[in-house]
Amino acid sequence: MIESMPRAETSDGNPERDANPLNSSPVAAETVVNKKRGVPEGLWIKCPSCRASLFHTEVSQRNNVCPLCGHHFYVSAQERVKQVLDEGTFEPLDDHLHPTDPLEFADRRRYRERLVDEQQRTGLTDAVLTGTGMIRARRVAFAVTDSAFIMGSMGSVVGERLTRLIEHATEQVLPLIIISGSGGGARMHEGILSLMQMAKVSAALARYDKAGGLFISVLTNPTMGGVAASFASLGDLVFAEPKALIGFAGPRTIKATIGIELPKDFQTSEFLLQHGYIDRIVTRERLKSEIAQAIDYCGK
Repeated sequence: MIESMPRAETSDGNPERDANPLNSSPVAAETVVNKKRGVPEGLWIKCPSCRASLFHTEVSQRNNVCPLCGHHFYVSAQERVKQVLDEGTFEPLDDHLHPTDPLEFADRRRYRERLVDEQQRTGLTDAVLTGTGMIRARRVAFAVTDSAFIMGSMGSVVGERLTRLIEHATEQVLPLIIISGSGGGARMHEGILSLMQMAKVSAALARYDKAGGLFISVLTNPTMGGVAASFASLGDLVFAEPKALIGFAGPRTIKATIGIELPKDFQTSEFLLQHGYIDRIVTRERLKSEIAQAIDYCGK
């Protein structure tokens, strides 16, 4: 009789445990032990200022402001409307105006294709939302530009919407609030048709001012180029969010051009407040109340 080969001593005499295939397979057992639950994507975000890992929901509840260092994250134009205007009061104006490609411009991509992609990605038809609404029960004309749409650059539709809004505010005797988040200035894809919007919007503001209107300009990160050089700097009151980049050419371009070391915090809200370019730095959570108080103080 042939004797069977001895088996490894793996059993402790428990028939239920011996019958479990996971216990009889060291590889399977190791797989079960080492399996970990993944962290859901988008649950945490990192603050670019203090580098802390933050719970995304908590940041959203604080108007997209870091609870540790106060860094103001980017927010979309649609979100700005919700944060500043009373709920359900926004009535859009001229949203039927859509950009075209008059120059048939193309660089790495055709401009008309870029427009379609930007509209699908952002949910905007162009880089500005305009309309009327209420701020603490005060009726205002309201606009906000969005840097997510071709860096918030000012094309012909952006300029036309802003001009029509200003003219509407003049006719209806409404305070005018424009929140700027434009890092692109005039939109090169439309050439002179874009560049002329700086003068057109500024001229409309001059007529509004002559009629006695109150224009509150709010500068956010970034407000640069032709936007900063035209309507964004023409407010009767100019507010800015903390540490926003504000100016015409960027600091790296200026440094490379003039070849000297720039002052600390050059072109930030804090630097510009110190030098009289803006009137006040206002945190996002205080912006709605500050605008309402300014309207009351100016009797508008």
